[in-house]
Amino acid sequence: ELQQKVQEVELLKMELQMLETERVRLSLVEEKLMDVLQLLQQLRDLNVSKRALGKILLSTLESCRDPQPGKAQLFEVLDTLQQELAACELLHRQPMEQAQSPRSLSNPLVISC
Repeated sequence: ELQQKVQEVELLKMELQMLETERVRLSLVEEKLMDVLQLLQQLRDLNVSKRALGKILLSTLESCRDPQPGKAQLFEVLDTLQQELAACELLHRQPMEQAQSPRSLSNPLVISC
């Protein structure tokens, strides 16, 4: 009976470790998603066309068509999308006054449709 309890404890420890690993992974995905949403908000504020945003998204999906080994595909797509959005030349051309002005929205990540 003692051996069975030891095995159960070991199983619970392994499950806890797997849950912690998943929590960390989800945390990383959440951070990357927040970065993407912030960039989308900035582009929306600059009135970037839907066509331009669509091209960025299609470019991202095209570059992630063949997943790299050892890299989670969801995180890879989010990471690539974040890089594509950050590289958008319109973000780098905005006037300094606009870049430094405080946001009027209480939550800058809310994107209205």
